[in-house]
Amino acid sequence: MKSTDLEKEKKTLIEELGIILEHEQLAPVAARILVILILEGAQGMTFDGLVEALNASKSTISTHLDQMQATGKVEYFTKPGDRKRYFIINPNLMIRRIDQMISDWDREIVLSEKILDYKTKWNQLHHKEEDFQHDLEFQKEYLAFIKEGAASIEKLRTKIKKKHLTNHNR
Repeated sequence: MKSTDLEKEKKTLIEELGIILEHEQLAPVAARILVILILEGAQGMTFDGLVEALNASKSTISTHLDQMQATGKVEYFTKPGDRKRYFIINPNLMIRRIDQMISDWDREIVLSEKILDYKTKWNQLHHKEEDFQHDLEFQKEYLAFIKEGAASIEKLRTKIKKKHLTNHNR
């Protein structure tokens, strides 16, 4: 693969994922900063590199970096003998995001269990009215699906947390 092809692919990814991140209440430039930092990984990106990559003003990049540092999405490190700051995604950001997903799914599980319980009681009370019986199979299948999803997310969290601890202790 050519370097120009890879650069084109990177720009496409920045836009595609940037649009998705905008749906999480991020400004367009902030979303693209996060995507670039995701793609750069542990090597990070300098302030000047972000300005150049996004063709944005220094004040715009600075404002978004300050805001994302304040909210714990982004952090920076320095290299000995180098005065530049290298920005990276906060390693705990993914854990926090997964924790929020688990919390959301747990609430949905509790609510779905209540719905299933209600519909079951309703069916028992109105057992003679077969045309008006709730379809409990769908509710049971949906409940099983969200429980499996929550368990999968929890497994992912455990793996990420374990890897994060292993890398942090090196």
